[in-house]
Order: sequence, then C-alpha cells, then structure tokens
Amino acid sequence: MKAEEIKNAAIFRGMGEEEIATALQELCATEKSYQKDSVILHAGDTTDRMCMVLEGSVTIESNDIWGNRTILSHIGKGQYFAETYALLQNEPMLVDVTANENCRILFLKIGLLNFLREKPAGWKNKLTINLLAISTNKNLHLSGRSFHTSPKTIRGRVMSYLNALALQKKKTDFDIPFDRQQLADYLNVERTALSKELGKMQNDGLIKVKKNRFKLLVSINK
Repeated sequence: MKAEEIKNAAIFRGMGEEEIATALQELCATEKSYQKDSVILHAGDTTDRMCMVLEGSVTIESNDIWGNRTILSHIGKGQYFAETYALLQNEPMLVDVTANENCRILFLKIGLLNFLREKPAGWKNKLTINLLAISTNKNLHLSGRSFHTSPKTIRGRVMSYLNALALQKKKTDFDIPFDRQQLADYLNVERTALSKELGKMQNDGLIKVKKNRFKLLVSINK
C-alpha cells in the first residue's frame, strides 16, 4: 500500500508516521485485491479484521436463501466495513460484502485491540477514539436507509434518497454510487417499476437522469 493512502485515513487520525507503522504491524495489516462481483466476506462467517477500501468500492448486501437481494450500503474509497464484527469476533455476519468494482482492501486485525497493552496516550488510544467516530458515522449513514425505504410510494423513496444526497454533497447535480438494479435493491423496489417512476419524474420536471447521473430540477426538501 502507498503511504499517502493511509496517512490521512480516519482510522489513523492524529498519529505520526511511526505510530501508524506500529499500528499496522501490531494489527497484522494485509492488503488484497478483488475483481468486480467477488464476495469479500460471506454471511455466516466470523471475522476479526476490519476492512478499509484503498481503491474501488464494495456493497453491503443481504442475500436470503430464496435469492432476494437487498443492498444496505455502498462503501467507497477511504471508507470502512466489518469493524463491528471484527470487535465481536465470534458473531456470525448477517450480510455479504461484494466488490462493486475491481478494488483493493486493507485488512486490520482490529480484534487484537482487546489484548494489546499500550500507554494511555499511545497509538492504541488514538485508534480506539478514531474507531468510535467511524462506527458512529457509519451508524448514522445506515440509519438513513430506513428513511428512504419508509415512504409507501416509489417516488417518495427516490425523493428521500436524492434529497439526502443533495444535502450531503451540497449540490443538486451528482452521481449516485448505484446502477439501476442496485438502486432498486437499495430502495427495496422492483427495477422495472423504478425505471418507470424515474421516467415519470423526468416528465414531471423533477429530475434529469442519465445512467447514474442525476440533476434535481426543483428543491425536493421543501
């Protein structure tokens, strides 16, 4: 991995180069590359490794035994996944993590934090504080999906999702991280019905859309 890929990473915030090097060594850091659609972590597995996306992106998915898929989250470059399971270690995962595109992943054996001894002001304390901030922010984003799937209509779900992105990005013209099928899975609707509704929203002058590029034509948060 390149130094610039991790020196500004949220998990290492407030650490010097020596502390980061020590943390990587103590947490048995490893890097692995995955091809698009590869499953990185399987539901039912346990893990003691927290993962950081160095390049590319992944999706967090719930796939049941009947073949139904629900996308819970999109994790992009510089973001993290599996930190909760890594700390619990013996808790089976309820989700699959799949490469959304070709990607590189950094694995940190974060479960070792329970056994490592370190001075209060050392790297372990800093990393623990950073991990808490990451987990809190992750919970905030995951809870957002409940707002997007609570409206009864497809239009209501689309508007909730696009409004949230507009607020986060502070603009009304942006790319979304999902293709059409993934967006349907994320909003828990049928793809055909979603495509029809997006067409109606364009005809009604609410949005312009081309593939995963959206432009909001009115303020939908009022």
